Amino acid sequence: MSSAKQGPIEEFRQALAFTMRTIACEPDLEVSFSADKAGMTDKKVRLPQVTQELPKDEVAIARGTSDAFALRLANHDEALHARYLPQGQLAKAIYETVEQARVEAIGANAMPGMAGNLAAMLEQRFIDKKTPDEPTRKESALEDALALLVRERLTGTPPPPAAEPLVDVWRSWIEEKANSELDTLAASLHDQEQFAKLSRQVIAALDMADELGDDPDPDQDDDGDDSDGEDGDPQAADDQSQTQESNPAEESDEGESQSESGIEESLELGQTDMSEEMDPAETPDGNEPWRPELPFASMSNDDFYQVYSNAFDETIGAEELCDPEELTRLRAYLDKQLNQLQGVIARLANRLQRRLMAQQNRAWDFDLEEGVLDSARLTRVVTDPMQPLSFKMEQDTTFRDTVVTLLIDNSGSMRGRPISVAATCADVLARTLERCGVKVEILGFTTKAWKGGESREKWLADGKPAMPGRLNDLRHIIYKAADTPWRRARKNLGLMMREGLLKENIDGEALIWAHNRLLGRPEQRRIMMVISDGAPVDDSTLSVNTGNYLERHLRQVITDIEQRSPVELIAIGIGHDVTRYYRRAVTIIDAEELGGAMTEKLAELFEDQSNMPRARRTSN
Repeated sequence: MSSAKQGPIEEFRQALAFTMRTIACEPDLEVSFSADKAGMTDKKVRLPQVTQELPKDEVAIARGTSDAFALRLANHDEALHARYLPQGQLAKAIYETVEQARVEAIGANAMPGMAGNLAAMLEQRFIDKKTPDEPTRKESALEDALALLVRERLTGTPPPPAAEPLVDVWRSWIEEKANSELDTLAASLHDQEQFAKLSRQVIAALDMADELGDDPDPDQDDDGDDSDGEDGDPQAADDQSQTQESNPAEESDEGESQSESGIEESLELGQTDMSEEMDPAETPDGNEPWRPELPFASMSNDDFYQVYSNAFDETIGAEELCDPEELTRLRAYLDKQLNQLQGVIARLANRLQRRLMAQQNRAWDFDLEEGVLDSARLTRVVTDPMQPLSFKMEQDTTFRDTVVTLLIDNSGSMRGRPISVAATCADVLARTLERCGVKVEILGFTTKAWKGGESREKWLADGKPAMPGRLNDLRHIIYKAADTPWRRARKNLGLMMREGLLKENIDGEALIWAHNRLLGRPEQRRIMMVISDGAPVDDSTLSVNTGNYLERHLRQVITDIEQRSPVELIAIGIGHDVTRYYRRAVTIIDAEELGGAMTEKLAELFEDQSNMPRARRTSN
């Protein structure tokens, strides 16, 4: 359609695009208009659609959105921004919104017309959010309120009417905690680096210093992630110093990508395999490994809900689902896609390894009547040969008597970046924990078909009985068994990249399956980590049962495990709030945060000494 036929609407679009390129100093900026949500990637911008009549409010909102993006391009250095970016989820959100408030304030202070456009855009944004008239803090985002207060300090403009209730909820608390820090921001409006430093001070004043991560300034002393003796732990420093000669390729550049061999070197201990040092647990008869008595024998589907047919379910090894050549190709594809991400996760795993190794101090019981002769007390033997308390015995390291299961959601909604990141994190963490003497099992769960398979066909042939229960064929995949070395199983994780593998997810039965596998293990401590991006969904089942059939089952299974089972259950939700299901859980917004979340949660568990039962060796 020609511009002449379009008339004023086309002229408006061209003028707005030209203005945006001028403000942003980006002559090659590609500008489009769409009814979809506005957004910007690289040099492509999507602005909100304006109707033919050019209503005043729509024009102002489009102009405000355009100005916000243009000001970001003109006044923002992404590399500098990333350097000071906090690690914690909430701190990161605050840092992002405050920086956007800064760049918008630059334009608002310079041009009154731009200030009006930005105000109109903000007003519409909070109208769309439908903030309640009397919101509570649970219903109001702290980052939004803080960004509006920063805007108020930088421009003197009060929050838009639609956002006033939200700001009022937080204002007194924020100003009580960080009033002086907020007052310092205006002086650094045009200095992004100084503003970023002050923003981190604001975040610290709001009791979130632990979410900031390492201090990025090189001229200050800090305990970086890749420095010796991380977290000030002398044992960790000692462990690191022992490995320095055999591991000179420690990662030093955050953005540097690594090949698989590079990760291998960065995680090697340069010592003998930890598993070779472990003594098998002994029994009175000396024949079979000792197994603890289990207070919770198993879980059964019958306790929770009905399954129409188990005849078509399968539990299968990853290597059985495709031939070796395809597995090799898929693994190579995974490595190629995530080469840079592997470097980041390797550093996280390296940090986890140092924290775990710091806990493996050798401990001894002294003054015993039997055991190993204590050379420090040889004088007793000489002066008093009848002295019985001259022996010592090394305590068992309960840390090593642990098995970890990573249960990964293989549903279709995980396709793309989430499943790639999950596969890489599982791969690197498995190899890290294996070097620390902790066995790891990697499992996946999905269904064999979309919207029902042979189970549904059987149900149809049986005359469609009412309320049939679960109506799809389960597929539970073993990527790595606990006793299988990582080197033999590494190719299997590439299977997650296979087109068509990821279908639907029935979480409750997957948890039962993984849980019962853990109960059969001889280790005293069992940990199960679930990685998922949503609630259980199976169209075939939900279409002929109650709408919350699978979700109710999942809640019952989780409650049973958390209250009755010796298995320690934790969950990580990718873009989905799993805290409403699991007592111990964390939710991440971006799949790229998964590596950090997994390592932190595992480190927390291993550092929780109260949950670590101790066993004693008997002397020979």
